[in-house]
Amino acid sequence: MMIEVLKSKIHCARVTEANLNYIGSITIDEDLMDAANMIAGEKVHIVNNNNGERFETYIIKGKRGSGQICLNGAAARKVQPGDIIIIMSYGIMDFEEAKLFKPSVIFPDSATNKLV
Repeated sequence: MMIEVLKSKIHCARVTEANLNYIGSITIDEDLMDAANMIAGEKVHIVNNNNGERFETYIIKGKRGSGQICLNGAAARKVQPGDIIIIMSYGIMDFEEAKLFKPSVIFPDSATNKLV
């Protein structure tokens, strides 16, 4: 049996920008992507701790070291700059493999989105 499990999580990052006039996605600082084992184009689920919104989109690489977390397109309506969000991606794997799998979870500084 194959199951879907948490693969990567960026826990409590601060939204730095919401750009309604950009083709949809979330732009994430490349340092955060690397640390969380995420890649450009990967599907992610977003949870907004400030308003309870939950939605999905895909990743676009942001400038390395910038701390950028920008929701683009329609997703920009679900956040405000300064909101705290959780970004999660999932993987599909064999049930037995999933029992041993350890997801990549990072906790950036919520004021700067820099790794601590």
